[in-house]
Amino acid sequence: ALKIMDIIMSELTGLSRPTILKGMKELKSGQDLSKIAEGKIRKEGGGRKRLTNLDSALVKDLTHIMDENTAGDPMSLLKWTGKSTRKIADEMVDLGHPMSAMSVCRMLKEMGYSLQANVKTKEGKEHPDRDAQFKYINEQVKDFIKNKAPVVSVDTKKKENVGEFKNAGQAWRKKDKKREVLSHDFPNLGIGKAIPYGTYDVQRNKGMVNVGITHDTAEFAVESIRRWWKLMGRQEYPGAKKLLICADSGGSNGSRIKAWKLYLQKLSGEFNLTITVCHYPPGTRAKVKIL
Repeated sequence: ALKIMDIIMSELTGLSRPTILKGMKELKSGQDLSKIAEGKIRKEGGGRKRLTNLDSALVKDLTHIMDENTAGDPMSLLKWTGKSTRKIADEMVDLGHPMSAMSVCRMLKEMGYSLQANVKTKEGKEHPDRDAQFKYINEQVKDFIKNKAPVVSVDTKKKENVGEFKNAGQAWRKKDKKREVLSHDFPNLGIGKAIPYGTYDVQRNKGMVNVGITHDTAEFAVESIRRWWKLMGRQEYPGAKKLLICADSGGSNGSRIKAWKLYLQKLSGEFNLTITVCHYPPGTRAKVKIL
């Protein structure tokens, strides 16, 4: 009867018969089972052995696979790869090392690898007087602010296609009211392109965005500044006789664009403003920070 009982319990629970027999023996012994539960249930050294203990060539072959597609500073402890753990596991299986993607992930972490995304840090070739240029711009900004004259930072923002295009983000809608958009983002499928040009007042921490629908030209850039001055600038700075514009060195407000200088001269004459332009070095975003 005891033998039939442990067979039935083994089938019901999925536990092995020796484990069930051991449990029955402990129940009959009359000892305090709570103390047994506080310690280890398995004996020392139980459980599956590490893959590296069972396969001496495992680390060597995995290292060889990673060396073919590894990125990172060779002097740094941090490395990464573009291959997925599933593909690496498939290659390891082909080499005679049966292992799962999870095992590959665990071993890569032990080897110093980590999941990483690209980081924008490189600014390109730097000018030898780059630091001096920033110091000069900073002094100009402080001088204008000291004299209560307006300082603006200008830049063209990301252009957007206007139409039934998919945009990032989510919105609350009824389940049966999904908004359908075009499958492709081809510009000719839309009704045009929106070109936002921002003018940011450094002192007042206010800005204005003028949206164009044709092209990002120097005339459009200066017209955006003109609208800022008409709608906001001259109200915030009544009686101002000069204006400082901080801009990057490319695009419609580039330092070498002759039309940019021509239309700024017209703006200067129209409102009797002395306009000073400070261009940031190449590879620098149009942002102003007063030091």
